[in-house]
Amino acid sequence: MKAIISGGGTGGHIFPAVAIANAIKQKYSDSDILFIGAKNKMEMEKVPQAGYKIEGLWISGLQRRMTWKNLSFPFKVICSTFKARKIIKEFNPDIVIGVGGFASGPTLRAASELKIPTLIQEQNSYPGITNKMLGKKVSKVCVAYDNMNRWFEKDKICFTGNPIRQNIIDIENKRDKAISYFGLVETKKTILVVGGSLGALTINESIVKGIKYFVENDIQLIWQTGKNFYHQAKEYTENINSNNIKVFEFIYDMDLAYSVSDIIISRAGAIAISELCVIGKPTILVPSPNVAEDHQTKNALALVNQNAALMVKDIKAREILINELDSLIGDTEKQSQLSQNIVKLGIKDADKRILFIVEELISKSKK
Repeated sequence: MKAIISGGGTGGHIFPAVAIANAIKQKYSDSDILFIGAKNKMEMEKVPQAGYKIEGLWISGLQRRMTWKNLSFPFKVICSTFKARKIIKEFNPDIVIGVGGFASGPTLRAASELKIPTLIQEQNSYPGITNKMLGKKVSKVCVAYDNMNRWFEKDKICFTGNPIRQNIIDIENKRDKAISYFGLVETKKTILVVGGSLGALTINESIVKGIKYFVENDIQLIWQTGKNFYHQAKEYTENINSNNIKVFEFIYDMDLAYSVSDIIISRAGAIAISELCVIGKPTILVPSPNVAEDHQTKNALALVNQNAALMVKDIKAREILINELDSLIGDTEKQSQLSQNIVKLGIKDADKRILFIVEELISKSKK
């Protein structure tokens, strides 16, 4: 099998892309997989780390506010589509898969024009502009939420869930290793705070504001700050001089962090939510308001409405996040309800479901 997988920009696009690639590789050991991403974006580093080849396109998003950067956008689209077309012709894939992000637009458009089977994997409950447009051209759309026929043709939709990292699916026996890895005390409560692969300023500032809460109540904190806030957080916590606070720019062994946490505070990106549903820990979601169509709030509400998570609005987080955490820590019955309800929503085999669709499309194209 020869496959091109395109997209990226954040971990929320990259992790599912790599999960799909791994599922293909696991079943077809002699498969040839090529990624197409956006130059200078995270995928250009993370995809080779995962063991796959990647080509970069000169592409970026259209800025929502009026700015001179938008003047170059049409040229970027034309150049990227031309380069994507050239890559596809040379590689000659059996299928082209898009996972969202800047590069997937030109790549999937070129592939559909070349009559190659195409599939997009839409992670969110509300699709972005690129995937809405691509939905009209591609062969199939794999989704993780119900009622997606509002944006995509009903006969193209396949409910698969979001593919997640394989090592996160089985965390049952990793607690002891995690305690040693993070330098924790087994008997203390542990809170995991993660704002996505790039960090989250509001969550970080909320934690800084309430940092004494963790010290005074002898609660352990594993805190992924993201690159931009790391040094500030590190400096601040060193002044407090508490062994309870563990600060990381990026947590590579997220399976260990999940396994040892009692409560999780997180952004509401689609892949984060898909992972949290499999993990089954009590969760407080703080949706980012800085995303297209406020889709993180919609993602979060899908859980909140089923009593599977709590939600704190970004605008209120600095004032009430620590209070919400304190209330949840003190309510073991609520913790149990949230755990039981969130784990019911977990899908562990989304990668294999997507691979099945891929195989069907390739089979039909060769008849």
